[in-house]
Amino acid sequence: MKQLLTGTNLYLSGLHEDDAELLVKWSQNEKLQRLLDALPFKPKSENEVKDWIGGGEHNSYRLAIRLKESSRLIGYVEIDGILWAHRVGGLSIIIGEEECLGKGYGREAMECIMAFAFEELNLHRLQLTVFSYNIQAIRLYESLGFTKEGSFREFLQRDGQRHDMHLYGLLAEEWNTRRKEG
Repeated sequence: MKQLLTGTNLYLSGLHEDDAELLVKWSQNEKLQRLLDALPFKPKSENEVKDWIGGGEHNSYRLAIRLKESSRLIGYVEIDGILWAHRVGGLSIIIGEEECLGKGYGREAMECIMAFAFEELNLHRLQLTVFSYNIQAIRLYESLGFTKEGSFREFLQRDGQRHDMHLYGLLAEEWNTRRKEG
């Protein structure tokens, strides 16, 4: 039986209270947070982060992205807002360690969480949103087979400019076809 949460260079695991210090650091990185959240930038306290780690009810999965060689935490992925009756969930990812960007870890983590979502959770659809200025994420999502399904035009204002928020979706059948084609 294959391991869904293990890739070549990394694995996905639960988040622990010991991870809070690093997650607080990432929450204080304004550039990173403005890629992830439409809310105005606000660093989180250690208590807020610990509450978030301990949260996540039956309709969400938050998993740490850790390097195999050292178990070092470099980011996290989350499937949330799962509508079990419809087998649909929202997906998000963050690579918090800047020196780990551009090394393929985001792609590998996404491949693991997508396999988990479709094979273990039996979801039919994954969806995500991304801001129009996050070009690197858009390239990743499209290369993984996500289809742009629409845009929330001029959804948010950053630095005096309006930006769209795009909606992307991937169906289990599309994922299976891409996986078989290699």
